[in-house]
Amino acid sequence: MNCAAEGIDLRAEPSLGIHRLYRAMTRMDLPSEPDESGCPEQASAGVERLSPKSRELPDPDERGRVYEATRAHAEAEAAQRPEEVSEPGTYWNEVPRFRRMWADHEERWPKDRQAAAGGDWPTDPPGSYRSNGGFPLSPERHAETINAIGRARKAEPAISADIQTAERENICGGRLEGFDHRLKGDDRLKEKVAGGLSITSPDATPEQVLREVPDAVRYTFCLPPENYVRGFYDIKARLDSFGHEMYQSKNSWDATEYKGINTRWVTQEGQRFEVQFHTPESFHAKQNVTHSAYERLRNFLTSDAERGELEAFQREVSSRIEVPDAALDVPEYKKKGY
Repeated sequence: MNCAAEGIDLRAEPSLGIHRLYRAMTRMDLPSEPDESGCPEQASAGVERLSPKSRELPDPDERGRVYEATRAHAEAEAAQRPEEVSEPGTYWNEVPRFRRMWADHEERWPKDRQAAAGGDWPTDPPGSYRSNGGFPLSPERHAETINAIGRARKAEPAISADIQTAERENICGGRLEGFDHRLKGDDRLKEKVAGGLSITSPDATPEQVLREVPDAVRYTFCLPPENYVRGFYDIKARLDSFGHEMYQSKNSWDATEYKGINTRWVTQEGQRFEVQFHTPESFHAKQNVTHSAYERLRNFLTSDAERGELEAFQREVSSRIEVPDAALDVPEYKKKGY
């Protein structure tokens, strides 16, 4: 819904369509839930528990440098070729065309003409918070949320240590991407809490809502296409061996606007975290090509006309990403109660 186009003042009517706005705000941020069907036994079958002891493997920093050099070379080489001689359907050859498509989109839909999701709310008392979607936190609830976020942050170092061990020890070339961004920003977490409190029991606390956020802590593994499925199970087995439990796995390799596998985990202490599994192509597409489109889609004030173009752009990019062998066979899973 384009509130600006409809002449709706959200500040004057903060309760208008509040549930619809929250769904629009989060639809792209959280993967859609898979069906209850799944095969948890298959996901761990035949894999023995692994010891967290270090092995003498290639330096992960060296693997990273080789990967980055290879990717940069492929992009530079593709950019120098005339478009008409590029091999059709090859993702890296198509990247320059994708960048031109996005530049054309921004020319037709300038960022400075985008509807702003925020704004001043002069009636809000000092110390309160209001999300971009218009969801408020009273000063008391805001203070509780800040404290809850701080407690969630304390769980991250132990999880990260296990994730880094899995990177160091996996035998399939899996490496971490975007590790510096493993913590979701405070504003995004406040947004999640404010939106969550608006649709839950009046007795719910920020702590309870925050514990349900699956990606307050999140990681991404990038795997070579030829080792993708084997690497997925290898890393999963290592996280299992550290006592973490995968409670949901969403396989999006057959989706039209996004490629990859997103998994959700919970520690023995109850802290949830997310682990994504990508190939170099799918990660590059998500992070370097379609991310701006994703951000505009998250803005519930983006017009329906532009939204259609953004979704079409994501479909075009995703259609050029190679699907690893047997990736479609990795089962989805969701544990009851989550």
